[in-house]
Amino acid sequence: MIQHEDRSLLAVTHLSQLLDLITGIGGFIVPLVLWLTQKEKVMHMDSHGKSIINFQISLFIYALVCIPLMLFFGLGILGLIIIGILGLVFPIINAIKANNGEVPYYPFSIEIIK
Repeated sequence: MIQHEDRSLLAVTHLSQLLDLITGIGGFIVPLVLWLTQKEKVMHMDSHGKSIINFQISLFIYALVCIPLMLFFGLGILGLIIIGILGLVFPIINAIKANNGEVPYYPFSIEIIK
């Protein structure tokens, strides 16, 4: 299949993670659906999609770790605030990078899907 370049769709895929702020789970489902349906059609969608899904799964794991930390040390609240900031800032930064044709980078992302 012939792939075409669609930087705006890549940017929308990154920005769709912000749906977590509205729906709670849409920031995982929408990028997942876009990645699975478009990875064969759009250039670089496979690598961008994998990095987005890895980032979302990583944030979820970190949030799960923060829950017992809230009960024992109170540090979990600080961790959840940091997770919230990362989940807000890096999708925007990487949407801009995708629109410019650059490679996305998500810090603290565990490479689950290779």
